[in-house]
Amino acid sequence: MKNDANPSNPAPSSKPTLRITGIPAFQDNYLWLIDDGEHAVAVDPGDAQPVLDELNKRNLTLTSILVTHHHADHIGGIDALLKHYSVPVIGPADSRIPQLTQRVADGETYTLLGQTAQVIEVPGHTLHHIAYFINQPNAFGAPLLFCGDTLFAAGCGRVFEGTFTQMRQSLAKLRELPESTRIYCAHEYTQANLAFALAVEPQNKLLHQRIESVNELRAAGLPSIPSILADELGTNPFLRYDNDAVIAAAVRRTNTRLDAHNSEVKYDHDVIFAVIRQWKDIF
Repeated sequence: MKNDANPSNPAPSSKPTLRITGIPAFQDNYLWLIDDGEHAVAVDPGDAQPVLDELNKRNLTLTSILVTHHHADHIGGIDALLKHYSVPVIGPADSRIPQLTQRVADGETYTLLGQTAQVIEVPGHTLHHIAYFINQPNAFGAPLLFCGDTLFAAGCGRVFEGTFTQMRQSLAKLRELPESTRIYCAHEYTQANLAFALAVEPQNKLLHQRIESVNELRAAGLPSIPSILADELGTNPFLRYDNDAVIAAAVRRTNTRLDAHNSEVKYDHDVIFAVIRQWKDIF
């Protein structure tokens, strides 16, 4: 291999490059590992063995664990990891995550591998769900969001513990992030989510383009994640609850006007979101 470096003019030293690895687990989960070549942070380690395998393969030392919510496919591997590494476990104030050593709330920050992650509370899927946002400037070259099961590529999580209003308000927070934000969600649901999005907005040209692109990735055995927030804003019906086409689809779905009973707002965004989310539940 040709080496174009000039030994008489060496490149200036730089900080280690940070890397994010999506570790497949179960049927469709991604367990995220952030590392600097020596140290690593695990996000939502639902299964310990795939994480341990990746750490051992790359000679990495686990330094902390981040948790978004209490579901087993997100915390199930923590106990086994703690048998190998005595590290802090950071997450929401939820008694159903007994391994936590630090509970964080909306607006608080946590430093990982030299990067500052801001906590965003996003209830809806569960009552205590949080996301971690790493804004620029950072070592990744783009803003990052680790959002568990709140925002998916082309979709969102089911509303299990919270309300549809809580979920919509949580998604409203996330859609205000920079459009270049990379979305690291926890499941490879993208093709199924896009099929539903197409049922909602069959005339959306951006959606057709995204379907083609994602199908090519999956046919090649590549992940569809991370996605980019700009693409979500253009194609994800759960972020488009105030879009005319999505509103029209909800109205057709219920065969009612869905008025907001407010002269300044034609449609109730919470009702529109609830109609679309309930539709997806049985799609």
